[in-house]
Amino acid sequence: MNLKLFYKTQRELALALNSIVDAYWQDEVDEATLFKNVQDIYTNNPDKVLKNGDFTTVLRQQCGKRRLVVVERILQMNGLLQDDSSSTSHGGNQ
Repeated sequence: MNLKLFYKTQRELALALNSIVDAYWQDEVDEATLFKNVQDIYTNNPDKVLKNGDFTTVLRQQCGKRRLVVVERILQMNGLLQDDSSSTSHGGNQ
């Protein structure tokens, strides 16, 4: 799995998040790797992940709710996102 730190588009970033979460679910990477990659992606691309405190529309459409619940929880656990956020409650399917 080849992940970048900086992404040109939200779609590329969504594909990267999908690949890391899916790899975790398939036991191809451990939790530490999942956490580090999600944190790195968010830290270096915050404007492509969140807009007005919510996941961007492109991310919601491309990643789906289940993946974004995982991403949101990782960001909350590491103090990068407030716990009272309900970013994933606005739709997305998966």
